[in-house]
Amino acid sequence: MSFSVTKQGKELSNFLYTWDAATQTFSSKEYGLVLDFSNMNKVTFDTGNYCTFNTGSYCTFNTGGYCTFNTGSGYCTFNTGSCCTFNTGYDCVFNTGSKCTFHTGSNCTFDTGSNCTFNTGSCCAFHTGNDCTFHTRIGCTFHTRIGCTFNTRSKCTFTTGNECVVVRRDIYEILPLEEGKTIKLNDTHVKGFTVIEDLKFKTITIDGKDVEISKESFNSLKEYFKNQ
Repeated sequence: MSFSVTKQGKELSNFLYTWDAATQTFSSKEYGLVLDFSNMNKVTFDTGNYCTFNTGSYCTFNTGGYCTFNTGSGYCTFNTGSCCTFNTGYDCVFNTGSKCTFHTGSNCTFDTGSNCTFNTGSCCAFHTGNDCTFHTRIGCTFHTRIGCTFNTRSKCTFTTGNECVVVRRDIYEILPLEEGKTIKLNDTHVKGFTVIEDLKFKTITIDGKDVEISKESFNSLKEYFKNQ
């Protein structure tokens, strides 16, 4: 067997997991596992919470929360819960919960919850919740909610909520972002940005759920509550 699975420092009984060698799929309902598949690529994992993965490339992860991933050069797909930590290569796709930390290469796609931290390469796309921090290179696209900080280079696109700010590393420019406005940063070493479009819709939160309404309805609601 070219992999190991342990729990609390002891080898996990093979009665507690399933390994399909034909499809290279590992499945277990156990939590707190340490999975070492570092010599294997193209593995699919289906596990519970609090797991740690050391793998090769081209892997797919379907997990609960509080997991740690250390993968090979890239091309991995993650579908996880909250509070996970990722240290990966490039061309990865993430669909996660909140409070995650990412340290990745380039060309990654993120669809996450809130309170996440990103340290990535170039040409990444982010769709996140609130209070996220990004440290990226060029050509990234961000679609976020409020309270986010972006430390980037050029040619990035932002659609954000309130209280977000961009710090351009290539020219040391600080740009506050406006809610409902999509902008694209200018080329390398060129200050400023281009407004791409004003959003036609606004997102509000009702009973903990995000609801998209027209800009006109949003402004009417704002005026209504202002006069109450």
